[in-house]
Amino acid sequence: MALPEALSTRAQRAFMGIGRVFAEAIVVIVMVAIVFGKVADHVDLDLTRYKTIPCYLALFILAELFELFMAYDALRLRNIIQLVGILMFHAALLVMAALQIHETRAALVHDPGANRTTDYINGGGPGTLWHSVFPFLVVPPVMIGVSWAVMIFFVQQLYYEFGWAIFHIVGANRATKTMYQFYQVMICLLKFDFFAFIGVTVQLLIVVLQKNTAEFGLTVAAIPIVLVLLIGAGLAVQREIKWMMSVSLILMLAAESYFYKLERFYDPDSREQYQTVRATLTTFTLIAFLLLFATFAIGLRCFADFDKGLLKSKMHGLFGDCSHLQTSPSSEDTHHLLTALQAPRRKTAD
Repeated sequence: MALPEALSTRAQRAFMGIGRVFAEAIVVIVMVAIVFGKVADHVDLDLTRYKTIPCYLALFILAELFELFMAYDALRLRNIIQLVGILMFHAALLVMAALQIHETRAALVHDPGANRTTDYINGGGPGTLWHSVFPFLVVPPVMIGVSWAVMIFFVQQLYYEFGWAIFHIVGANRATKTMYQFYQVMICLLKFDFFAFIGVTVQLLIVVLQKNTAEFGLTVAAIPIVLVLLIGAGLAVQREIKWMMSVSLILMLAAESYFYKLERFYDPDSREQYQTVRATLTTFTLIAFLLLFATFAIGLRCFADFDKGLLKSKMHGLFGDCSHLQTSPSSEDTHHLLTALQAPRRKTAD
């Protein structure tokens, strides 16, 4: 069976799965599942102190599946900016995997000197539950770190492949190219915003909130609302709908208030609920806050570019399959590009 056009070159296949993204996702998910299974066999995961384990499983399955989607989407659209975003996302995964080692130890080890015979579940010595899951906790950050270095190499190759896709879409005009790149950044940020929000919400639902409380219902209800907000913002910036873009930007500012929950992680009255997930939850929340603020700022820049002749290029670049575009210049492309670059010089000379 022929490969899809999004995986038509060696660098694309190596980046996506035959060499990296897919293989790493499988290894990380298997390691996380093993940790979950070993702990679940010996402790009650409904207890607050152990809820970091199901959080760990849920977040990394979500993260790996999200990264697979983003990688394929970036290759399909020939979007180098999204590939750079994936590199940053991967670095964040590395930090999260390293933090999880600390948080799992905090959840399992309450008697560091105990061994298998004295306290298998709460001990930190040889033969204990912590000792048995520790190797499987180390594998994910090592695997993520190695694959990150490989990703950087292939992204460099894909940068040269995909540069001509942008030329085919917007031409050689530098001002138009800059506007289109800001638009690509905006769309990419909206996708990462959704993951960050879901990540924070999943942790809150698993660790803290009770199903029979109003806050649980409000948190669940916020998921489709945020999804509609992000889709609306994407449509507004892509179709240059001014009223919708204005509403989206206002709602982004309002959504920043959601991060009041950060204060509760350290409040003396509630901090015990977050003891084993405080580091991960704080990191996730801060990243989500910064991503949303960056989206607002880039959104303002994109709003300023409305009605400047980029609408047709946006429609083509977002919904069109760019896989048919050449990854190397033809002689005609080279002629057009050189003509466009030399035009300002000729004007100056005249």
